Amino acid sequence: MTKEERKEKAMALHKQGCNCCQSVVLAYDDKLPIKPEQAMNVAAPFGRGLAGCREVCGCVSGMAMVCGLTGHTDQTRTLIEKFRSENGDIVCGRLLQKGKKPCNELVGYSAGLLSEIL
Repeated sequence: MTKEERKEKAMALHKQGCNCCQSVVLAYDDKLPIKPEQAMNVAAPFGRGLAGCREVCGCVSGMAMVCGLTGHTDQTRTLIEKFRSENGDIVCGRLLQKGKKPCNELVGYSAGLLSEIL
């Protein structure tokens, strides 16, 4: 899949009701060593900034999960720093306060960032 296809898939999943973390992770379900249902369950508590607590953005958590599951842990920090640089933060609550990008756009952006390493 292309970068744009990954972004579109993630954004569509988000619009269909997946949380931000699930959407990013499931956009790469074909590259994961676990079943999509397992990925969905593992990512579920990380949406809305870790179980709705508005802490680390679920998109960021999703990128980290995909990195870990695909053996790219050494590139996790680079992706997180790119996310922070582009969006001004990695904390859900502060991202929502800034309101620069809707969550669905952040989901697409994160899925696109992952395509740079996968």
